[in-house]
Amino acid sequence: MERTLESIRQDFDRDLANAASSADYEQLKVAYLGKKGRVTELFKELKNVEPSQKKEAGQLINTLRAEVEEKLAAGAEKCRQAEEERLVNEAEAYDFTRPAEAEQGSLHPITLVQREVEEIFASMGFTIEDYLEVVDEYKNFESLNIPKHHPARDMQDTYYLDNGQLLKSHTSAAQNAIMRKYGAPLRAIFPGRCFRNEATDASHENTFFQMEGIMIDTDISISNLIYFMKTMLSEVFHREVKVRLRPGFFPFVEPGFELDISCLICGGDGCPTCKQSGWLELCPCGMIHPNVLTAGGIDPEKYTGFAFGLGLTRLAMMKYGIKDIRTLNSGNLKALSQFTAR
Repeated sequence: MERTLESIRQDFDRDLANAASSADYEQLKVAYLGKKGRVTELFKELKNVEPSQKKEAGQLINTLRAEVEEKLAAGAEKCRQAEEERLVNEAEAYDFTRPAEAEQGSLHPITLVQREVEEIFASMGFTIEDYLEVVDEYKNFESLNIPKHHPARDMQDTYYLDNGQLLKSHTSAAQNAIMRKYGAPLRAIFPGRCFRNEATDASHENTFFQMEGIMIDTDISISNLIYFMKTMLSEVFHREVKVRLRPGFFPFVEPGFELDISCLICGGDGCPTCKQSGWLELCPCGMIHPNVLTAGGIDPEKYTGFAFGLGLTRLAMMKYGIKDIRTLNSGNLKALSQFTAR
């Protein structure tokens, strides 16, 4: 047994000296300490050792294992530090002014649509804002007239974090902060990424992009909302787009609507993308609830306003004829690199 242990120790020291990368150290760990590693296999051979010698043999094997573990850990850490230092040195030596030799990448279709919509709303006097992806319950729910234990919270299966905060489930979470930042009158849009624990299908994803928009002033009505949305859609698609408004419940607007767009994938005939209905839900919207205005520091007796949550992900699907929403988060460069601004 002692000769076997010494042979393994010598082989390990030789292999360790030749290790030059983190991958080499990982292979060594498997070769010597894995389920079928050389040191691990020694424990199986204890059944063949004389009973009077088993205790001593076991101690020798444990000593060898501890020695191998210690040397592997020290070597792997030293190698990791060297690799990090090499990466830093290479980054510092890189000439960022050098012209690109490889083919340049392309913008994501959602980015293309977002930039186009931002330009359209900016031309109509809207401020473009950015907002956090991690928010508290007050911003995501309570400031939007959704108190604790309100059944509307069940409509959004929210991702909660260990610290009590959450991943925002809609861009409406920014409304309170934007209202308090600018007051009234106000025109602003704020695009962002949202998260919901949803079952995925051709038109639903657990990570998606929205663009929230609010307009607050005296004498704002639903007709203003319809005008701005139809103007935006006609600019994006470069033609008149058929839309419809139907009643919808959202605690932060009253009255509330669902703005649907005629499915441009199937021309309204029905397909998996629109669930055979011929329509695709694009934009929950409505008149901002007085409680939300009050929470944002705006007098609801003096001002009214509309709000909408435009689905940028679905808008990109309609604009570029993408049949399955999951394509957009797939990382499939062949599918995503074919789009250009137009």
